[in-house]
Amino acid sequence: MTKENQDIWSRWVLGVLKGRFGGDTVAMQAALTKTLYPWRDKVLSHASLQEGEILLDVGCGDGLIAFGALEKVNSSRVIFSDISQDLLDHAKSLAKEMNILDRCQFVNMSADDLSVIEDASVDVITTRSVLIYVSAKQRAFQEFYRVLKPGGRLSIFEPINRFAYPEPPNLFVGYDVQPVAEIAQKLKAHYERIQPRDTDPMFDFDERDLVAFADTAGFHEIYLELTIEVKPIPEKMNWEQFLHYTANPKVPSIGEAMQETLQPEEINIFTVHLRPLVEQGQGIQRRALALLWATK
Repeated sequence: MTKENQDIWSRWVLGVLKGRFGGDTVAMQAALTKTLYPWRDKVLSHASLQEGEILLDVGCGDGLIAFGALEKVNSSRVIFSDISQDLLDHAKSLAKEMNILDRCQFVNMSADDLSVIEDASVDVITTRSVLIYVSAKQRAFQEFYRVLKPGGRLSIFEPINRFAYPEPPNLFVGYDVQPVAEIAQKLKAHYERIQPRDTDPMFDFDERDLVAFADTAGFHEIYLELTIEVKPIPEKMNWEQFLHYTANPKVPSIGEAMQETLQPEEINIFTVHLRPLVEQGQGIQRRALALLWATK
């Protein structure tokens, strides 16, 4: 399947040259090592997967958590679930190459409708950055509770986007754009139209809501760990990488947004100001990340 024929989820998750890592495979590997693998390991640690148990990875994506679980516990079985059939096909092909297909099941379904899965039939549920795309979050937690066995565990990771957005008028993705604030505001307004922060599921919850969702669903033992980071942007980025960066599958890259929104003269003015800041790493990263784990 060509990239053009893939759905938006697989294009973003698998299309490292034009997606999450802005076209930089070195940045991709660094993110895996420094960020994604450690968070995966925390999710799996709180999941407490045991020998012979069944894990349901909701929104499996490229299989980061699911394959980690299969490696961690040799006799475990994993159900890969995602709304993207392309990503499921990708994961299935990897499982075949790894000769672990007999321990895997692949199901196309959304987090808020796990009707394919029987009641009380799985031991562990994991998710990573999934609920930010789900409007019916309470329904998703109810589904998690339904399919877990008594004593089953839920372990999830979610960014809390309310913490960093909206940015102050003088900032654009962490960089000081005060001298070109009017131009930056046009770009911000473009993204706001696509994903309104008052209604979009990426912004309609915080860590307290996650606890409330789990509590309302019936989980009797709930823990949440919140990590807040305000620090210099950790890596310098070349300008082309920055232009190709896409925050999530539903929005254009920064370069695409500039072309869609700004006049050529505005693009030039914006670039002259922002490019040195990006390439010298002169920005501030603000983010909040939540780990929640609970027991049925």
